[in-house]
Amino acid sequence: MLRERLHLRTPKDGCSPQGQCGCCTVWVDGAPRVSCVTPVRRLAGREVTTVEGLAPDVRDAWAAAFTAAGASQCGFCTPGIIMRLAALGGPGHDTATAVPDAKVGQALLAHLCRCTGWQTVVEAAALAFAGSGGPDLPVRDM
Repeated sequence: MLRERLHLRTPKDGCSPQGQCGCCTVWVDGAPRVSCVTPVRRLAGREVTTVEGLAPDVRDAWAAAFTAAGASQCGFCTPGIIMRLAALGGPGHDTATAVPDAKVGQALLAHLCRCTGWQTVVEAAALAFAGSGGPDLPVRDM
C-alpha cells in the first residue's frame, strides 16, 4: 500500500511478507511497526508515519548523523533503522534526548543489514540523540 498506491519510497520491501528484516519499519501511532505484515484494515483511524513524515529538522539530523558516522552503505535498510531509532526519543520523538547504547543495540535486533556492522549505526544514533548531527560535523573517513 505505502509504496505502490501512496508512492512513498522510504519503506522498503526486503523480506515481505515475513516481517523479519525491518526495512519496512514505519510508526503506527508513534510506535515502530514492520509494515509488510500489518494489514491495512488494522490501520483505520490510526496515524502512520514514514521517514517522509518526520519533521524536516528531525529527518535532517538523522541524515547528517548517519553521514558523519559512515553508518549507511547501500542505504536500503537505513529508513527503517532510522524510524526505529527515532522512536526511542519518546513523545514527539525528540532527537536531543540521550539514549543508552544498550537501548539502541536492543532496537537494532529487529533489523537485518548485510552491508555494515552496527558500530557506526550506534555512533550515528549517539550523534543524533546528542543533537550534534549537524552539517558542520566532520564526515568519517571510509
